[in-house]
Amino acid sequence: MHQVIVLNGGSSSGKTTIAARLQELLPGDWQRYGIDDLVDALPADAGIAFGEHGEIEIDERFRELETAWMSGIGAMARAGARVILDDVFLGGGASQERTRAHLAGLDVLWVGVHCDPSVAAAREASRDDRIAGMAASQATIVHEGVAYDLEVDTTSTAPVECARVIASRVI
Repeated sequence: MHQVIVLNGGSSSGKTTIAARLQELLPGDWQRYGIDDLVDALPADAGIAFGEHGEIEIDERFRELETAWMSGIGAMARAGARVILDDVFLGGGASQERTRAHLAGLDVLWVGVHCDPSVAAAREASRDDRIAGMAASQATIVHEGVAYDLEVDTTSTAPVECARVIASRVI
């Protein structure tokens, strides 16, 4: 059985909802962590800035903090925790390689979570906690150069159905 499930997709693609449904569907105890958890835990000057049109700028300080966080995620999985990681690979394949290095030696299921940019943007507009433009700008770039074991699309498929497809590959 996989030890880690990595869900990669743009903002408002449905990753967090899929991750929550996976916790309900999968046997055993699965812990769910997302890039939003890391960002929310950071101090204000942690090297990540959000532009008014959804752009995200990160610097070396953020990379250092992200490295420490990802090392912790990997350590938990190596200690026996089953982990669902909800991430946004802003650097596409390069982001996957950084993540892969932290999860080396673990059985990882790599899942691409796709959503049409216009649908993701509409979801984003209905939420108070999103910056306009982020969903559309991330919808395709996060998948560039990324290799997946499985891909799902929430454009017209409910997150619970996507979670069922993923769970069938894990169980």
